[in-house]
Amino acid sequence: MGVEVSVEGLTKSFGSQRIWQDVTLTLPAGEVSALLGPSGTGKSVFLKSLIGLLRPEQGSIVIDGTNILECSSKELYEIRKLFGVLFQDGALFGSMNLFDNVAFPLREHTKKSESEIRKIVMEKMELVGLLGAEDKLPGEISGGMRKRAGLARALVLDPQIILVDEPDSGLDPVRTTYISQTLIDINAEIDATILIVSHNINLARTVPDNIGMLFRRHLVMFGPREVLLTSEEPVVKQFLNGTMIGPIGMSEEKDEAQMAQEQAMVDAGHHAGGVDDVEGIVPQMKATPGMPFRQAVARRQERVRHIMHTLPENAQIAIQESLDETSGGNGGGGYDYAYSQEDTQVIPAYRGEGYENTTHGQG
Repeated sequence: MGVEVSVEGLTKSFGSQRIWQDVTLTLPAGEVSALLGPSGTGKSVFLKSLIGLLRPEQGSIVIDGTNILECSSKELYEIRKLFGVLFQDGALFGSMNLFDNVAFPLREHTKKSESEIRKIVMEKMELVGLLGAEDKLPGEISGGMRKRAGLARALVLDPQIILVDEPDSGLDPVRTTYISQTLIDINAEIDATILIVSHNINLARTVPDNIGMLFRRHLVMFGPREVLLTSEEPVVKQFLNGTMIGPIGMSEEKDEAQMAQEQAMVDAGHHAGGVDDVEGIVPQMKATPGMPFRQAVARRQERVRHIMHTLPENAQIAIQESLDETSGGNGGGGYDYAYSQEDTQVIPAYRGEGYENTTHGQG
């Protein structure tokens, strides 16, 4: 099973530029989480901080009981073995063919024979649809193929934590769905903890068990998908519907005058862009038939039941309908779990000019 990643009070700056501050969240072990936010809000910086490539000035990142901001280089090296990382551009070695790129972690971190390595590499290449391309160089293939090769490389060590930076970058919508399905199936098979950074609205609505959002240097919210998808927080609702109406602007900051002007245009019949306003909770992508039961769904839904009474009435109704539809199938009906107070999420709420932390219930 994947391991829990606990982040508390994390603050990161580059010189005088504050990227984000006081970020606190817990990635539940064995669940798929997504981190959303407008461009430039530091989502990729957050991923690089989790694996120790960047060092925040304040806070802690505890992985498998170790705070990586205080541990030795040797301890950090061991912690990194828990990770598989798919960077935004694939980050392949240009002088190596795809087979050697995917095999690199196995040769670097294991003592497996070349025959064992070949078997594992070809399995992962088949998983991402690249069989037959193993002899090609990264410069000879499309950006989408490089992305898929990067995913294969991220999976060869069967990691307990998988970080995925913009899985839809360079991919068409169909292959983005295939990548999403692959991540869901991997979670079902090995119960890995997965964090996806994305702008993709469809992915955000249908793939993760938990959703978080960065905006204006703060974590706006983080919690189970049912809570975020029924949220009335303006910035969350705007982002998930991809519309111009809301606090997010072209330069991220938007004042009240601009918001009022845009609302007046919409009231006059101007299209605000984005998708239709989706009410309720859209179905979550399921593991491919024949895969193991995805335990993450049951754990998440039980956690939602613990906090549901603290949510607005409309959200409670939508969430209950969603739970009723999925219970007994892949939704965790009949499973019993024990939770401590630490298992329920403290969700920061967006409040226009500032932010305040509000506890949306304790189990």
